[in-house]
Amino acid sequence: MPADQPKIDDPANLRDLLDKFADLQAEADAEGEAGEEEEEVNDQAPAAAGSSKKKKKKSKNKASKAIQKLKDISSGSVPDALVAQVQQQIVNDTPAGSAPPTINEAEIKRALQAVDLIKLLEGKSALGNAQNTKDLGEHKFWKTQPVIQTVASSSSSASEPAEGPIDPPRTVESVRKDPLALPSGYEWSTIDITSPTQLRETQQLLSENYVEDPDASFRLGYTDEFLRWALGPPGYVEDWHIGVRVKGSGKLIAFISGIPMDVGVRDNSFKAAEINFLCAHKKLRNKRLAPVLIKEVTRRVNLKGIWQAVYTAGVVIPTPISTCRYYHRNLNPAKLVDIGFTPIGRGETISRLVRKYALPTAPLTPGWREMTEADVPVVATLLRRYMQRFEMQQVFATDDEVRHWFLSGRGTGDTVEGRGREGQVVWAYVVEDPSTHTITDFMSFYSLPSLIMKHPTHKSLNTAYAFYYASDAVPESSHSARDTPEDKARLGVRLNALMKDSLIVAKQAGFDVFNALSLMDNNLFLHEQLFGPGDGYLVSLLQSNEATAHGYVSCFRVVRQNYYLYNWRCAPIDGARDSWKTKETSKIGVVML
Repeated sequence: MPADQPKIDDPANLRDLLDKFADLQAEADAEGEAGEEEEEVNDQAPAAAGSSKKKKKKSKNKASKAIQKLKDISSGSVPDALVAQVQQQIVNDTPAGSAPPTINEAEIKRALQAVDLIKLLEGKSALGNAQNTKDLGEHKFWKTQPVIQTVASSSSSASEPAEGPIDPPRTVESVRKDPLALPSGYEWSTIDITSPTQLRETQQLLSENYVEDPDASFRLGYTDEFLRWALGPPGYVEDWHIGVRVKGSGKLIAFISGIPMDVGVRDNSFKAAEINFLCAHKKLRNKRLAPVLIKEVTRRVNLKGIWQAVYTAGVVIPTPISTCRYYHRNLNPAKLVDIGFTPIGRGETISRLVRKYALPTAPLTPGWREMTEADVPVVATLLRRYMQRFEMQQVFATDDEVRHWFLSGRGTGDTVEGRGREGQVVWAYVVEDPSTHTITDFMSFYSLPSLIMKHPTHKSLNTAYAFYYASDAVPESSHSARDTPEDKARLGVRLNALMKDSLIVAKQAGFDVFNALSLMDNNLFLHEQLFGPGDGYLVSLLQSNEATAHGYVSCFRVVRQNYYLYNWRCAPIDGARDSWKTKETSKIGVVML
């Protein structure tokens, strides 16, 4: 074995090694860009600062080398000696009297390769691909912003300031009127989402640069219809769709977006901007455009008299108010095995996975039907009432918002054998009581496919994401009220029926996998509907009965979605990230695209 190859010589070492890689990944993500900034500053400082500069570079290089080793493994270059040691590790961990599983090199490679695709499907950068998120980890920048700076300061106590704005009140007149300066050779551009040409430019930039695994095998496949739906809610501000172009050629090389939303945080409600799609061309990451883009979108939002924002990130920056966890439900086992998303565990075969994840051919709930225009007012009322359950919620202030988010992305034409309409982005359904004709429930999900770049057969992974839902199964209440055991049980039964029907519809529509976070009341149905948390490691998932029961294999730590508020101080909010078995529900009621 080469001297620099990680050793696995006892039953604990593999898990320890993977823990170390995960920690170094987080360190590289959080410090990568900040380290570059420190080096630039030190280059201009007196010579006495040289020792500090060397330490920064050494720390960064150490993390980078470790991550490169992991990238080499995950891309398939697994040394024979390491494969042998992993196999021996599995033998050592096998209980006495039991036959050890036969795990060959191909299975180990496929398990490792699944890391990149799983992280991609969660809308995050792949393991080891710090370039996609390091700008967000630039703590030096975030220390200048009105955000919660430490975990301690986000906790609630008598000595801490009350929840509310961090910055003192301002006026629109005090906001800078001119755009921020860009590096030489670049210029600002406002993106018009009603222009097919500009929308296609944005789609191409995001698809090629926003999220991608290290060897460019998978990319999120944004469509024009998805971006038009995501960026064009009622009252959207065109000026908040911000691009950066190359002077002369006009090529779009960076983008950030904001859309208006009403937010409720415990006993407060305010207008905010939802910030999303921060992206710079992969070859221009050293231009340090991310902080400039964030400052510019902040300036433009402030010009409309809005001082708060909501955003999410896979990396930890100052400071998350909550964290939710991703879960995945297998809809197409044969395909997911073929592309490496679901390696086959011990004792499993594709035919067994197909039987395990089989679904009925039609929804089972009486009165289940597609939502129509006539349903908008009652769905809006049901949704507003239901969302009051959560400490942080999107407030659907107008019926027009409900109409946009759940009907405008339905595509054109007719459905063909349940497979959706041309350009369909969102699927929305209601349950109409057959006796009273009252709308009792509402359920929705949306589509965001991934492009498979290097597979000989499969070119796209069709992925559904759980969106908003509501039910009258629980009495009207606010976030401060607690469900009784009877309320919780009744809601759990109802939500399991609604999600099962959603899975049936998604399967009919040709989706391969269904994703959901631990937000809202999702923990009441995730386990029963065979969603997998991807919470294990290579060895534990190849052997674990829990993993085998769900047929889901993910290596290393699953990526979680961290929620942030800009210019708003509040105590942490429970995202129920580890409560899927205990069925503790989340207090987060905001679904970010």
